[in-house]
Amino acid sequence: MMLKILYFASVRELLGQGSEELPLPAGVLDVAGLLGFLAQRGGAWEHLAEIRNLRQAVNQEMVGRDAPIGSGDEVAFFPPVTGG
Repeated sequence: MMLKILYFASVRELLGQGSEELPLPAGVLDVAGLLGFLAQRGGAWEHLAEIRNLRQAVNQEMVGRDAPIGSGDEVAFFPPVTGG
């Protein structure tokens, strides 16, 4: 089963891509685990989890890093939004 990942704004610029699909990695059960898996790619990917106040959503719902993920889910990462 596949996992769809979306990257927005400066996160997309950092990684050089806006989205990807990949098989749900074995042992990855939550957003934190996914970030750890992605960091293993090295380079800019290592910095993804270090982005201050990185926001994430699973299936278009804002969640914390402890939120569970499963096959078929859509996970989105984006920086905090400012405005007024």
